[in-house]
Amino acid sequence: MSKCKFCESSDLSFFQAKERMFGLGGNFSYAECIFCGSLQLDSIPADLSSYYPADYYSFAELKKSNPIARFLKKFRMRVFLRFGIKWLSPEYGYWLVKLQPGFSDRIADVGCGNGQLLYELHAGGFTDLQGFDPFIAEDTQIAPGLYLWKKRIEESEVSFDWIMMHHSFEHMEDPNGVLKSCYEKLKPGGKLLIRCPVADAEVWKESCEFWVQLDAPRHLIIPTLKGFKIKAEQLGFVLDEVAFDSTDFQFWGTELYRRGELLDEGKTTAFLTKDVRSSMQEKALRYNQEGKGDQACFYLRKPIKA
Repeated sequence: MSKCKFCESSDLSFFQAKERMFGLGGNFSYAECIFCGSLQLDSIPADLSSYYPADYYSFAELKKSNPIARFLKKFRMRVFLRFGIKWLSPEYGYWLVKLQPGFSDRIADVGCGNGQLLYELHAGGFTDLQGFDPFIAEDTQIAPGLYLWKKRIEESEVSFDWIMMHHSFEHMEDPNGVLKSCYEKLKPGGKLLIRCPVADAEVWKESCEFWVQLDAPRHLIIPTLKGFKIKAEQLGFVLDEVAFDSTDFQFWGTELYRRGELLDEGKTTAFLTKDVRSSMQEKALRYNQEGKGDQACFYLRKPIKA
């Protein structure tokens, strides 16, 4: 490791981390950039597949809706996007309403997993959806206008109105390469949404290698806002907004790891009362407002004219 993958500084410090989600152990060296604060795995294992077992959350079975539920979801989506009524918002509504996509927009989900999010968009009325994930079993058409491809978006020959990455960016080795590919695949004026952990997190500064979203060795890169902005703007993107959207997961997950436990929320009842969990949720909201949460949503745009 000679330089930071975000700001290209060669001033790095190193620390050790273990795989804690499944208790696989091992020692993994991470580099922290002194200049921008971003993190990156120093030496990536030749085969990462063993760290993504069959019960990894993104491989869960796709859950489809019945015709009545699809009708209601489509109605809710149209009313929500038109009027912004909060109680009609789907779980992912906060970022969707900011993007204001058209129902015929061509949308890509990079690192789509089982395609559940794309399916929910399909049920909500979106008609041109494509998911990319080299770790799924095979190419699949889930529904009319909804395809999952067993490949990287770099291999696609299609242009998109907007591209999204929900907690997949941190699993990618080369932020320069993937951001450059997204820029090239976006139509002029197209939008890129990236949600990922950020090393601006107060919990990272306090807990270091026990931070639950360090997630060694699956998380290959974790930017700071500073590092991400440097790289994105270097490639031509306009960074319109950054919104912190972390939850109390940062606290209870980190506490499990500190206690030597695997990642199982059910185990928290043994040492966290309802009042403590409630205070953690309030603390997460406060951290988001203060820019100290452990994950953020980046809203980027490709200029209409370069």
